[in-house]
Amino acid sequence: MKTELVISASSDRADIALLEDGRLQELIKEKGDDSFSVGDVYLGTVKKLATGLNAAFVDVGYEKDAFLHYHDLGPQINSWQSYLRKTLKGKQQANISNFQTSPNIEKEGNIGDVLKQGDQILVQITKEPISTKGPRITAELSIAGRFVVLVPFSNRVSVSQKIREREEKDRLKKLVRGIKPKGFGVIIRTVAKGQTAEDLQADLDSLIRKWKTLHRGVKRTNKPVRIFREMNRASAFLRDVFNDNFTGITIDHKELFDEVKEYLEAIKPGASKMVKYYNGQMPLFQFANVDRQIKGAFGRSVSMPKGAYLIIEHTEAMHVVDVNSGNRTNTAENQEANALQVNLLAAEEVARQLRLRDMGGIVVVDFIDMNSAENRRAVYEKMRDEMKRDRARHKILPISRFGLMELTRQRVRPETNITTREENPDNLVEAPIQVIDTIASKISGKKQKEIFVHVHPFIEAYLTKGILKSVKKDWQKRFKKKIVVVPRDAFTMLEWKLLDKDNNRI
Repeated sequence: MKTELVISASSDRADIALLEDGRLQELIKEKGDDSFSVGDVYLGTVKKLATGLNAAFVDVGYEKDAFLHYHDLGPQINSWQSYLRKTLKGKQQANISNFQTSPNIEKEGNIGDVLKQGDQILVQITKEPISTKGPRITAELSIAGRFVVLVPFSNRVSVSQKIREREEKDRLKKLVRGIKPKGFGVIIRTVAKGQTAEDLQADLDSLIRKWKTLHRGVKRTNKPVRIFREMNRASAFLRDVFNDNFTGITIDHKELFDEVKEYLEAIKPGASKMVKYYNGQMPLFQFANVDRQIKGAFGRSVSMPKGAYLIIEHTEAMHVVDVNSGNRTNTAENQEANALQVNLLAAEEVARQLRLRDMGGIVVVDFIDMNSAENRRAVYEKMRDEMKRDRARHKILPISRFGLMELTRQRVRPETNITTREENPDNLVEAPIQVIDTIASKISGKKQKEIFVHVHPFIEAYLTKGILKSVKKDWQKRFKKKIVVVPRDAFTMLEWKLLDKDNNRI
């Protein structure tokens, strides 16, 4: 399987597409620098204790307080609080080898015995703000690397459960115990399998440098603020998915291109050669056929081969996927075979859609009814096999006799939701002609001498129609600017944006 990464970015966002054998499998849209991302560390203030929930609400600078349950405090919370107090007073160094740790808290204690209102606390984002809820956080901080995860105030060394060979587990544990600094625990990740002591040492050294950066961030402030940021999401995503199947990484933003190239060279010398910089006139996602795939993969209805399709509905409580066969045969024997064939295709597409949309929580799939228990088992096994590539934690239940499959999937960030259908302009404030007037008004107020106007292909055709005279030429003459109109297949009719020559939104 060939794996490619396509990253279209500007100064305030990055869209990341993962393609396997040319087919879009994952899409991540990174927001600006002010977003709350998984892995970021904040200095927060306890605003309220909810004893009924055995939890605290913590101010981390977001519009809604973050939620911290007692079980997310971690056993070493008292050591962390002691470290924080000493660091804020300037009495603690980054080296914690001689730090006097405090006793672990009880597994089933009360949060009121550990924290009180007004306490300052170091926390890490485990789930981004979703819908009306604030971030979910933990006070058990860790710093993830390519091969290992660093856990301060813990001397434990553990190995990923996905490494099953006892001999390899023992080898990795022995290596890590010999190189890890005192005062830190280490979790050995699945990709560490087969790695040398030098590889693990380099990764561990990198994490210690990040720990020192985090420590300096604590010393500089005493109010709710982010003090340590996970690497940009492109590099973090690459850290988690990069393997020997990767054949190429294409990026259209020079600064991000340099960052990713440097990071890839650090984790695998020589691999940076596969990172390519794209500076073509056509938008990268359109050039790489990502836009067209987004258009076909998102939306309420998703087509599959042989006329079959999925209907995907979202509610506050769960996601519901209905499998439809399209044209079906009449005989009972052929109906069962057809149902099995469609359901196997659906299992593959549902697994893809879960990754692509990053759907989390409870998902119910209504497969086409099958009389054979053996066939239901085959679809269940197919679903399990397809979900093995999903990095999010999940649990799948067998298909019930009503044809329903229930599964849960880890939810750490808002679902990716992209509008793919054209809305009726009569129901909107703006009609297409008004959008054109709006674009012209916006262009007139821009200082840039060269502006790229990204619009739906129909709007692009209207703006550029005419050899000697067109709307675009009229704009160039009127505003004394060079204007380039770029058609975007993924845009809805009324969607548009203005970019400068460096691909930054203006």
